[in-house]
Amino acid sequence: MDNARSGRRIGIIGAGPGGICAGIKLKAAGYDDFVIIEKSAGVGGTWRNARYPGLTCDVRSWSYSFTFEPNAHWSSHYAGQPEILAYMERVAEKYGLGPHLRLGRKVTAAHWDDATSQWRLTAGEGETLTVDILIAAQGMFNDLNWPDAPGLEDFAGVMFHSGDWRDDHDLTGRRVAVIGTAASAVQFLPKIAPKVARLTVFQRSPNWVAPKDDPPITAEERARLTSDPDAVEALRREVHASLESVITFSDRQMLEGATRAALANIDAVQDPALREKMRPTVPWGCLRPLMSNEYYPTYNLPHVELVTEPVERIVAEGVVTRDGRLHAADTLICATGYHVRRYLAAIEVTGRAGLPLATAWADGAEAYLGLMTSGFPNLFMLYGPNTNNGSILYMIERQCDFIVRRLQEMDRDGLAWIDVRRDVMDAYNADLQADLEKVEVWQASCSNYYRTESGRIVTQWPHNMAEYQRRCEADQQGCFETGRAPAPADA
Repeated sequence: MDNARSGRRIGIIGAGPGGICAGIKLKAAGYDDFVIIEKSAGVGGTWRNARYPGLTCDVRSWSYSFTFEPNAHWSSHYAGQPEILAYMERVAEKYGLGPHLRLGRKVTAAHWDDATSQWRLTAGEGETLTVDILIAAQGMFNDLNWPDAPGLEDFAGVMFHSGDWRDDHDLTGRRVAVIGTAASAVQFLPKIAPKVARLTVFQRSPNWVAPKDDPPITAEERARLTSDPDAVEALRREVHASLESVITFSDRQMLEGATRAALANIDAVQDPALREKMRPTVPWGCLRPLMSNEYYPTYNLPHVELVTEPVERIVAEGVVTRDGRLHAADTLICATGYHVRRYLAAIEVTGRAGLPLATAWADGAEAYLGLMTSGFPNLFMLYGPNTNNGSILYMIERQCDFIVRRLQEMDRDGLAWIDVRRDVMDAYNADLQADLEKVEVWQASCSNYYRTESGRIVTQWPHNMAEYQRRCEADQQGCFETGRAPAPADA
């Protein structure tokens, strides 16, 4: 039964990779009554919003594309933001998602109505929308995390976050201060350093930055791949298998080799004292692995300074560190990432009996397979809690397939709503946290990126992608509470 006959309307929050994949999978299954609500002016999600120089994917290109839409035209093994955005735009257009898009509308609230078994969404300028099924596809990287430093509002120069880059601000000849040395800074610092007059980088703790094996793909190789779809698929499978072999961080030989390679990478820093400040004291893999061949050499430039003294406050003229020193700047870039642990709780959401999602997740976000949270019927999340590992596009495809199967079951059985049982979700998450504790490198004291204040890891998936697929495809009988739609009145 398609949703035109079942009368089921579907709302999707976000037109990034998750929303695009959801729309395509729904259409393929005959569900065409859906709307994709996106706060930006176009599709792409993070790949549209994060535009900083040097932004690339940290998964090899052949694995960072949908399995149903391979791309033979990548120019490098780790595609850059413009190429990935163009790919997402091309896929959305090819599969006819345009009529379903509602761009420039930010969803600010979602409330479940027990009486009607529907979700009421608030978006844009007080616009409301009622849907039967809600798919939250905004993922982890949508809520900017600003530095916890007093005086941000006092800075007299130009200030912006690396996740919302100011394309209109020319950095040439500027005195630039950057707070943060993680994923975005590792990529954009080498790109902006040659043009600025002064670059001051504030490091709270050093990260591991491994060398990056990213030779350009020749025109001849692209021509071969373009003419041979089987070769593209073989390459995708090869990259996928390679990724599967490392993402569980269980291979000690791999961990030791990666550590040696990253230590050798730091040797590019010429100043021995500076090298020591940049040498991590935590295991490789404890936090998100980073890669760059350009990051460490950037600190050999005479106008680039790394500051490890803690930031005390921001003032009009720049940044003051705890030793009382003023680091003058006319541009301040906050490379401090996202609130990755909030997920859908970044907006106001209430479920059955008005239960706030923020209350349900008081000890940290949790869900069954990262997809469903008990007490919130007909709500599915993409890139939800504990699904971050491997190629997220591959994980999202598995999640979308799971959602389609649930919709088909609802239509088959005449159900108005479906909700994961609390005991099922609790048992799943207890086992999940036990498995996460077995990933040794994540137990070091550096896992604040992954952990909530309660100590639970809420971002990572501890197994490989094949295991996630197996669980999503497993028989789910007995896992849900359901409610039937009322029988139609007699004519």
